[in-house]
Amino acid sequence: MKRVFSGVKPTGHLTLGNYLGAMRQWAEVDQHRADALFCVVDLHALTVDHDPARVRRLSRQTATLLLAAGLDPALCTLFVQSHVDEHARLSYLLECVATDGEMRRMIQYKEKAGRERERGGSVRLSLLTYPVLMAADILAYAADEVPVGDDQAQHVQLTRDLALRFNQRYGQTFVVPRATHPAVAARVMNLQEPASKMGKSEDSGPGIVYLLDEPDVVRKKVMRAVTDSGREVVYDRAGRPGVANLLEILAACTGGNPESLSDRYRSYGALKKDTADAVVEVLKPLQARHKELCADPAYVEGVLREGAEKARAMARPVVDSAYRAIGLLPPVPEPLPVATP
Repeated sequence: MKRVFSGVKPTGHLTLGNYLGAMRQWAEVDQHRADALFCVVDLHALTVDHDPARVRRLSRQTATLLLAAGLDPALCTLFVQSHVDEHARLSYLLECVATDGEMRRMIQYKEKAGRERERGGSVRLSLLTYPVLMAADILAYAADEVPVGDDQAQHVQLTRDLALRFNQRYGQTFVVPRATHPAVAARVMNLQEPASKMGKSEDSGPGIVYLLDEPDVVRKKVMRAVTDSGREVVYDRAGRPGVANLLEILAACTGGNPESLSDRYRSYGALKKDTADAVVEVLKPLQARHKELCADPAYVEGVLREGAEKARAMARPVVDSAYRAIGLLPPVPEPLPVATP
């Protein structure tokens, strides 16, 4: 059976983009067809200025929402990254294989570092090297596939490059993974800025639909979505990004095809109304399940504890093998106690 790994950062409240672009695929497909691991990658949340209490709160909320979205602990492994030491252990080894040039070519690093400098802040070293930690997240589990959105494809390619380089230099150690992408709505865009991804790291915004938004809030955001000049409803991602985004969201929620759906509409208003209704219906069962899980925090904690134990058992042999391969001396075992006569 193939092994699948994917993770989500607790840097903000999860959005419709997270659900349609990844979480639903994980719950409906990946956990049923593969040995699947899903991780709240909280160490990645430390690469920028953050409030420790907020990171903890969002980590718990993220895990709860993943369960609410349909991840089943009987079918997959759900855990928190910092609960498994092998991620950090392997990350340093891969830093010894990666190059400075590779890190600085990462598109997300350029974008995030640029925003930090514009605000007058300093750029943390971990922001430069976090793609290596992401590679460690994947390689520690010998994952065959990594389900990601389009914006993360470069990071999976880096993971492949590091795995191949390590294997060539130090002997066959890692499985070389490949990225997989959902067919529709792999990248849901901001309703107010359809050229930008609907990201969760922003604290608020009328263009972002959060998974825990009330139905009235969802409808208001969708009905106020930016469209395009003209009146014709046409699916054209390059020329009509606002309308295309609405059609892709509607298609992802209803199982339709964006291009075919465009033929049904003669006005932007009708398209927005149907899209808003579809989003509300998709989120309804997730929100109900989230409410149930919040009332039983011990269950969520138990899932994360057992998930970390399973993940640790999978990762430790791989990482120990990498330590041996790269030339590190194995730990000296404790001497056996001397029996007294």
